[in-house]
This record gives sequence, C-alpha cells and structure tokens, in this order.
Amino acid sequence: MGEGMYDFNLLVSCSWGAYGKAKKEIVHILGTLGDENPLVKRTVAKGIVGVRTCLDSREVTCRLRALFNEDPLTFQHTLKWVPVDLWTRSDMDSMKRAVAEFRSQIHAGERWRMTVEKRRYTRYHKVEIIRELAGLIDEKVDLTSPDKILRVDIIGRYAGVSILAPRDVFSVTKTLFRERTSI
Repeated sequence: MGEGMYDFNLLVSCSWGAYGKAKKEIVHILGTLGDENPLVKRTVAKGIVGVRTCLDSREVTCRLRALFNEDPLTFQHTLKWVPVDLWTRSDMDSMKRAVAEFRSQIHAGERWRMTVEKRRYTRYHKVEIIRELAGLIDEKVDLTSPDKILRVDIIGRYAGVSILAPRDVFSVTKTLFRERTSI
C-alpha cells in the first residue's frame, strides 16, 4: 500500500542528517532486545525513521528505559521511540474510522488526551484534526496526567494511530530530565 508505511510498528525520531547513524543504533538496540532482522527505513519526513520489529512495540519502549539506565550512551542518535498500532490514510474520514476502531481502549472513567504530530502535511490544521477526532471519545480530557494518549502521527498521505499509556513512549530527553530531577 504505497511507501511501506503500513509496515511500521514504531516511529523513531533522530536529528536531521543522522539517519545512517540512527539506523545502525536502532538495529543494534533491537538486536540486543532479540530482533535480529528489523526493517528500518527512512520516511518522507526528515528525522523520522520507520521501524518494523517482530517484538511487541510497547515491550520495546519499556525495555529501552532499562537499557538507558544501564548505559545512557547507548542512545547517541535516536531521540524518541513511539509505538504505532494502525496505519490509515491521512484524510479526515480515514482517521475518524481508525479512531472509532480504537476508542474502546480508552475505558470508562479513564482520562485521556490527544497528541497530533504533523509532518509533510498541510491538508488540515492541527486544531481542526483534534476537534474532529476528539469528538469521537466521551471520556474526560486530562492534558497534564492522562491515563491514555490518543496519538496521531501524520506523515504525508498516511497517519499512524495509537492509544498509548504515557509510559509507552520512550523519550531520551524526558528520561534524562527525570533522572536529573530525581537525584
């Protein structure tokens, strides 16, 4: 289905121009976690690497924290690792169908927020996307400490949709900051 976007179950961000080094790092890290042959590809968005691993993507992001705590220098070129549950086209109807499919993962009484990341995409304004998609979920919104995050990563003609717990996203800078502030 075009560009192979539908294969990725992780999106990894890196510095612009660091794709080659980031790819080696991703392959090495996933190898240590047990995936000897991940698919790692450049996306149409600079600084975003698409990854298909045979491992559970949430398990990967959880284990990255332990790796980081053992040796923070393992992460020289990758900045953030985000699981993706489902890919769809980036038109509003397709994104609405995807959110409708996943909204049951935000359970009654859980607080949630939406994160929309747009790259190489000008069709809708971020506010418009949030307004349209958020209307599909009845639970209370909590922007500071949600139980779940509805994350929509739009890259050109495709959108990756995920329902994540805050701990499912691994961010090197946030982990570093947490370490420093807890000392």
